[in-house]
Amino acid sequence: MAYVISDACVSCGTCEAECPIGAISQGDNQYVIDADACVSCGTCEGVCPTGAISAE
Repeated sequence: MAYVISDACVSCGTCEAECPIGAISQGDNQYVIDADACVSCGTCEGVCPTGAISAE
């Protein structure tokens, strides 16, 4: 199950830096997770300062 980033994202970039496979990138308004690349490790959820990341 892939992770998703909600509108609570403040585009701090912490998740992108921590993703071990590079599945997170800056989107138009906030960071986004490539669902096809995500391996559901949960690293991003653990480092998000606003709690904007959760399992889909």
